[in-house]
Amino acid sequence: MKSAWNDREAAEVVERYAAEGVGEDLALRVYTTRLLGSEPRLVLHGGGNTSVKSRVRDVTGAELDVLYVKGSGWDMGTIEPPGLPAVQLDPLLALAGVDALSDEDMVNLQRRNLLDSTAPNPSVETLLHAWVPRTFIDHTHANAALVLTDQPHGEEICREVYGDRAAIVPYIMPGFDLAKAAKSAADAHPEAEGLVLLKHGLFTFGDTAHEAYELMIEWVSLAEARIEGGRRKVFAAAEPPSATASAGEIAPAIRGMLANRRGSEAQEGGAGDFERFILEHRTSPDIQAYVGGAELTRYSQIGTVTPDHAIRTKPLPVVLPAPPAGDLAAWTREARAAVEAYRTAYTAYFERHNPRYGGTKRMLDPSPRVVLVPGVGLFASGRDARAAAAAADLAETTVDVIADVESMDRFESITEDELFDIEYWSLEQAKLAGAKEKALARHVVVVTGGAGAIGRATAAAFRDAGAEVALFDLPGASLDDAAEAGAGLAVPCDVTDDTSVGRAFATVAARFGGVDILVSNAGAAWRGPMADVSDDVLRESFELNFFAHQRVTRAALRMMRAQGTGGCLLFNVSKQAVNPGPDFGPYGLPKAATLGLVRQYAIEHGWEGIRSNGVNADRIRSGVLTDEMIASRSEARGVTEDAYMRGNLLGREVRAADVAQAFVSLALARATTGAILTVDGGNVAAALR
Repeated sequence: MKSAWNDREAAEVVERYAAEGVGEDLALRVYTTRLLGSEPRLVLHGGGNTSVKSRVRDVTGAELDVLYVKGSGWDMGTIEPPGLPAVQLDPLLALAGVDALSDEDMVNLQRRNLLDSTAPNPSVETLLHAWVPRTFIDHTHANAALVLTDQPHGEEICREVYGDRAAIVPYIMPGFDLAKAAKSAADAHPEAEGLVLLKHGLFTFGDTAHEAYELMIEWVSLAEARIEGGRRKVFAAAEPPSATASAGEIAPAIRGMLANRRGSEAQEGGAGDFERFILEHRTSPDIQAYVGGAELTRYSQIGTVTPDHAIRTKPLPVVLPAPPAGDLAAWTREARAAVEAYRTAYTAYFERHNPRYGGTKRMLDPSPRVVLVPGVGLFASGRDARAAAAAADLAETTVDVIADVESMDRFESITEDELFDIEYWSLEQAKLAGAKEKALARHVVVVTGGAGAIGRATAAAFRDAGAEVALFDLPGASLDDAAEAGAGLAVPCDVTDDTSVGRAFATVAARFGGVDILVSNAGAAWRGPMADVSDDVLRESFELNFFAHQRVTRAALRMMRAQGTGGCLLFNVSKQAVNPGPDFGPYGLPKAATLGLVRQYAIEHGWEGIRSNGVNADRIRSGVLTDEMIASRSEARGVTEDAYMRGNLLGREVRAADVAQAFVSLALARATTGAILTVDGGNVAAALR
């Protein structure tokens, strides 16, 4: 591993932060923390921390010894000085004489000694950093170090690689006991330059930020060299399937298998509500070799490569059979049985260990977070796309580490008891108890016509409600701009083309796992007296304003049915469907047919928990009602443009955001289907009868 230290960059960081009143020690601590956090082979999703001991003056002018240590919730790759809160050092040092301390008391004491009461919680390994008498301390969960320690002779190998330069600490769960053990090891080896924590990671020390950082890079490089010199074998491959289904084809079924039924309907057997997950698919030659290994069910079912992975990925993944190309019915039954067996085993695991805590733990949901599929790759799940991506990153790290371990010896993890202790750690349980999710969290929404005014507003409204959003629209600057503005995942799609629609939904399935809500919004207005409209023009309007709705709904419905968790179909129907205007027949007729489509889907799929509703909107500035059309129609009526747009009972202009809110309201209306919600400011002539 190469060092990323740069003298010029380090000096610039010191100079920049000096202007903000940040001292050199803390500035360089931020700089090297970022260097460590930017290398995924060292740090992933909270798997590491850093510190520096320094002196500061408090508000009275008195000098205090403090420990700046990484705070909870900060990413090492992007950390700023506030992410390293200052804790008074003397009270921490006094704790070294205490025999036992609960995690809760430890956290409370650390918070009580923060110089800034609004700062984040200091790292759970704060005491370890405080008790090691060196100025700068770096801690990572380097992949290479885990490879050396996650095997039967790991301690011997580490002693061979690092000699007296490292003090070795057996695996102990992070917290007070680990800090005590690390202090004992460091005190017994005062010449040590760092610590090797078996099955956990590395600590390196230095009198300067540069020294501690370079030592970490050197130690990781030594581990990498030892791995390369110790390889004896590679994965033995199982007999590969002749052909497998794609990730997009099986993702909706997997997503449905992982969903947990909740609420009273779970007992009643109704369509009910579900705790869904967002999926992320990963594949690569290394992942394919791993999931295609003949001993996959052995090495994948041992445990995590470092303990805290269990918090995001659970202790074990589930292994599904390889999905054949073509008919997936038999595979789906086998895969569902494997997931149910996983849930049963997880529940038994919880029931085995909860008595050690007096039965006080609350069981987490029993669904797997990582799914291994030979021939396809791996899927990771989370409550949102960010959590799914984090789990996928950790799963990929697991693949890399186990592959390297198995090339040298056999993978070995911590015990099941220890895995339970970390997964059900009281500090993590407290975080879960306090977590609140938005109304449409865990849902995936597809919005067609996503680059237009109504589409973008609708995407924003669903994202505000917690959903993951995919925008379908024709490729071009408008779609790119919408995605860059954060409206959602941009998916090029021509909704009038079957192949394009199929490809777009496959993209969503591979990216998020499926779809829960479809907002079929794409449309355009063709005008002219019916007697003068050509058949070609009328067919063109029907293709976009009716058949496109049918086309995307059919594709979404296939995914919803594969998931088996219900769904919601929403259509932009338009006022023209119920209150046709002169010269708008080419637009209004297909919209009237779409109104019928809304109700037909409600009739045919309500029994599956799939709802179908529409929005009847009017006079919304958009690609249908352009500025030119507004000017023309207001002039024809002899009113100002503003008066024309306010020509309703409420006397207010109806905006795209109002239509978007109507779509969200219908998505949340679990007992409503076959309904049309009017959004026009009040127009009796357009009211449904």
